[in-house]
Amino acid sequence: MNNNTPAPTRRSLAALLPATALALAAPALLRPRAAQAASRGEINAEVHAALLRLQSLPNARPLFAQARATLIFPRIIQGGFIVGGQYGEGALLRGDAIQGYYSIAGLSLGLLAGAQASGLAMFFMTDQALQALMSADGWEIGTGPSVVVLDRGVQANINSTTLAEPVYAITFNQEGLMAALALNGTKISRINPN
Repeated sequence: MNNNTPAPTRRSLAALLPATALALAAPALLRPRAAQAASRGEINAEVHAALLRLQSLPNARPLFAQARATLIFPRIIQGGFIVGGQYGEGALLRGDAIQGYYSIAGLSLGLLAGAQASGLAMFFMTDQALQALMSADGWEIGTGPSVVVLDRGVQANINSTTLAEPVYAITFNQEGLMAALALNGTKISRINPN
Protein backbone atom coordinates (compact mmCIF):
# COMPACT_ATOMS: atom_id res chain seq x y z
CA MET A 1 0.00 0.00 0.00
CA ASN A 2 1.59 3.23 -1.17
CA ASN A 3 0.56 6.32 0.77
CA ASN A 4 1.45 9.61 -0.92
CA THR A 5 0.45 11.72 2.10
CA PRO A 6 3.58 13.37 3.53
CA ALA A 7 4.38 12.63 7.14
CA PRO A 8 3.68 15.50 9.54
CA THR A 9 6.69 17.57 10.43
CA ARG A 10 7.40 19.41 13.66
CA ARG A 11 6.73 22.69 11.84
CA SER A 12 3.31 21.58 10.56
CA LEU A 13 2.34 20.25 14.00
CA ALA A 14 3.52 23.47 15.67
CA ALA A 15 1.39 25.50 13.25
CA LEU A 16 -1.70 23.49 14.18
CA LEU A 17 -1.18 23.76 17.93
CA PRO A 18 -2.47 27.36 18.44
CA ALA A 19 -5.50 26.77 16.22
CA THR A 20 -6.34 23.52 17.99
CA ALA A 21 -5.98 25.15 21.42
CA LEU A 22 -8.26 27.99 20.33
CA ALA A 23 -10.83 25.57 18.91
CA LEU A 24 -10.93 23.68 22.19
CA ALA A 25 -11.04 26.80 24.36
CA ALA A 26 -13.48 28.92 22.31
CA PRO A 27 -16.70 27.08 23.26
CA ALA A 28 -15.89 27.40 26.96
CA LEU A 29 -15.03 31.09 26.59
CA LEU A 30 -18.14 31.90 24.58
CA ARG A 31 -20.70 29.88 26.52
CA PRO A 32 -22.69 32.25 28.73
CA ARG A 33 -23.01 31.02 32.30
CA ALA A 34 -24.85 32.65 35.16
CA ALA A 35 -21.66 32.81 37.21
CA GLN A 36 -19.95 34.77 34.44
CA ALA A 37 -22.81 37.15 33.69
CA ALA A 38 -21.96 40.79 34.25
CA SER A 39 -23.78 42.69 36.94
CA ARG A 40 -26.05 45.63 36.17
CA GLY A 41 -23.37 48.01 37.50
CA GLU A 42 -20.65 46.46 35.31
CA ILE A 43 -22.81 46.67 32.20
CA ASN A 44 -23.79 50.28 33.03
CA ALA A 45 -20.15 51.33 33.43
CA GLU A 46 -19.01 49.64 30.21
CA VAL A 47 -21.97 50.94 28.19
CA HIS A 48 -21.51 54.55 29.38
CA ALA A 49 -17.76 54.41 28.62
CA ALA A 50 -18.55 53.08 25.13
CA LEU A 51 -21.24 55.74 24.68
CA LEU A 52 -18.74 58.53 25.43
CA ARG A 53 -16.27 57.07 22.91
CA LEU A 54 -18.97 56.72 20.25
CA GLN A 55 -20.34 60.23 20.80
CA SER A 56 -16.84 61.63 20.23
CA LEU A 57 -16.71 60.13 16.71
CA PRO A 58 -17.71 62.79 14.18
CA ASN A 59 -19.11 60.14 11.80
CA ALA A 60 -21.54 58.88 14.46
CA ARG A 61 -23.13 62.27 15.20
CA PRO A 62 -25.86 62.02 12.52
CA LEU A 63 -26.81 58.59 13.87
CA PHE A 64 -27.11 59.82 17.46
CA ALA A 65 -29.04 62.90 16.31
CA GLN A 66 -31.79 60.88 14.59
CA ALA A 67 -31.88 57.55 16.45
CA ARG A 68 -34.91 56.77 18.61
CA ALA A 69 -32.67 54.52 20.74
CA THR A 70 -29.19 52.98 20.69
CA LEU A 71 -28.32 49.42 21.68
CA ILE A 72 -24.68 49.22 22.77
CA PHE A 73 -22.71 46.03 23.32
CA PRO A 74 -19.33 47.29 24.62
CA ARG A 75 -17.58 43.93 24.27
CA ILE A 76 -18.57 40.96 22.14
CA ILE A 77 -16.22 37.99 22.28
CA GLN A 78 -16.03 36.02 19.06
CA GLY A 79 -13.87 33.00 18.36
CA GLY A 80 -13.66 29.57 16.89
CA PHE A 81 -12.07 27.17 14.50
CA ILE A 82 -14.45 25.96 11.73
CA VAL A 83 -17.32 26.32 14.24
CA GLY A 84 -17.42 29.71 15.92
CA GLY A 85 -19.53 31.63 18.33
CA GLN A 86 -19.96 35.04 19.85
CA TYR A 87 -21.49 36.47 23.01
CA GLY A 88 -21.83 39.88 24.61
CA GLU A 89 -24.00 41.88 26.98
CA GLY A 90 -25.15 45.48 26.68
CA ALA A 91 -27.93 47.96 27.18
CA LEU A 92 -30.56 49.87 25.23
CA LEU A 93 -30.39 53.63 25.73
CA ARG A 94 -32.74 56.49 24.94
CA GLY A 95 -30.56 59.52 25.29
CA ASP A 96 -28.34 58.65 28.25
CA ALA A 97 -31.01 56.63 30.12
CA ILE A 98 -30.87 52.84 30.11
CA GLN A 99 -34.16 51.27 29.00
CA GLY A 100 -33.21 47.58 29.29
CA TYR A 101 -30.41 45.02 29.17
CA TYR A 102 -29.70 42.64 26.30
CA SER A 103 -27.38 39.85 25.25
CA ILE A 104 -26.19 39.01 21.76
CA ALA A 105 -25.23 35.45 20.87
CA GLY A 106 -24.65 33.45 17.74
CA LEU A 107 -22.95 30.49 16.14
CA SER A 108 -21.36 30.31 12.71
CA LEU A 109 -19.92 27.62 10.48
CA GLY A 110 -17.33 27.99 7.78
CA LEU A 111 -13.72 28.71 7.21
CA LEU A 112 -13.01 30.57 10.43
CA ALA A 113 -10.07 30.59 12.73
CA GLY A 114 -9.14 33.06 15.41
CA ALA A 115 -10.62 35.17 18.15
CA GLN A 116 -11.53 38.81 18.63
CA ALA A 117 -13.30 41.19 20.93
CA SER A 118 -15.18 44.16 19.55
CA GLY A 119 -18.03 46.48 20.40
CA LEU A 120 -21.28 46.96 18.50
CA ALA A 121 -23.66 49.90 18.47
CA MET A 122 -27.07 49.55 16.83
CA PHE A 123 -29.02 52.72 16.07
CA PHE A 124 -32.80 52.26 15.86
CA MET A 125 -34.00 54.99 13.53
CA THR A 126 -37.74 54.25 13.54
CA ASP A 127 -40.30 53.53 16.23
CA GLN A 128 -41.31 50.36 14.34
CA ALA A 129 -37.76 48.97 14.41
CA LEU A 130 -37.44 49.77 18.11
CA GLN A 131 -40.79 48.12 18.82
CA ALA A 132 -39.65 44.98 16.95
CA LEU A 133 -36.68 44.70 19.31
CA MET A 134 -38.63 45.45 22.49
CA SER A 135 -41.61 43.18 21.77
CA ALA A 136 -39.66 40.16 20.52
CA ASP A 137 -38.77 37.26 22.77
CA GLY A 138 -35.36 37.24 21.13
CA TRP A 139 -34.76 39.08 17.87
CA GLU A 140 -32.65 37.34 15.26
CA ILE A 141 -30.72 39.77 13.09
CA GLY A 142 -31.66 39.14 9.48
CA THR A 143 -35.35 38.80 10.30
CA GLY A 144 -37.62 41.76 10.88
CA PRO A 145 -36.23 45.25 10.35
CA SER A 146 -33.21 45.39 8.08
CA VAL A 147 -29.85 46.18 9.66
CA VAL A 148 -27.25 48.08 7.64
CA VAL A 149 -23.71 47.63 8.89
CA LEU A 150 -21.65 50.75 8.27
CA ASP A 151 -17.93 50.41 7.73
CA ARG A 152 -15.55 53.32 8.22
CA GLY A 153 -15.75 54.40 4.58
CA VAL A 154 -19.54 54.53 4.52
CA GLN A 155 -19.68 56.20 7.95
CA ALA A 156 -17.66 59.09 6.57
CA ASN A 157 -20.39 59.80 4.00
CA ILE A 158 -23.52 59.61 6.14
CA ASN A 159 -25.53 62.65 7.07
CA SER A 160 -29.03 63.43 8.25
CA THR A 161 -30.46 63.32 4.72
CA THR A 162 -28.92 59.96 3.72
CA LEU A 163 -30.22 57.98 6.72
CA ALA A 164 -33.21 56.01 5.41
CA GLU A 165 -32.86 52.50 6.87
CA PRO A 166 -34.59 51.31 10.08
CA VAL A 167 -31.43 50.13 11.88
CA TYR A 168 -27.75 50.99 11.43
CA ALA A 169 -24.89 49.15 13.12
CA ILE A 170 -21.26 50.11 13.61
CA THR A 171 -18.48 48.10 15.19
CA PHE A 172 -15.75 49.65 17.30
CA ASN A 173 -12.68 48.71 19.34
CA GLN A 174 -11.91 45.64 17.24
CA GLU A 175 -9.06 43.65 18.69
CA GLY A 176 -7.98 40.21 17.57
CA LEU A 177 -7.39 37.92 14.66
CA MET A 178 -10.79 37.63 12.96
CA ALA A 179 -11.67 39.91 10.07
CA ALA A 180 -15.16 41.10 11.00
CA LEU A 181 -18.01 40.64 13.42
CA ALA A 182 -20.70 38.46 11.83
CA LEU A 183 -24.22 39.71 12.57
CA ASN A 184 -26.61 37.66 10.42
CA GLY A 185 -28.03 34.82 12.44
CA THR A 186 -27.13 36.32 15.81
CA LYS A 187 -29.91 36.62 18.34
CA ILE A 188 -30.53 39.56 20.66
CA SER A 189 -32.42 38.69 23.83
CA ARG A 190 -33.54 40.67 26.83
CA ILE A 191 -31.70 39.80 30.06
CA ASN A 192 -32.18 40.76 33.69
CA PRO A 193 -28.73 41.10 35.30
CA ASN A 194 -28.31 41.30 39.09
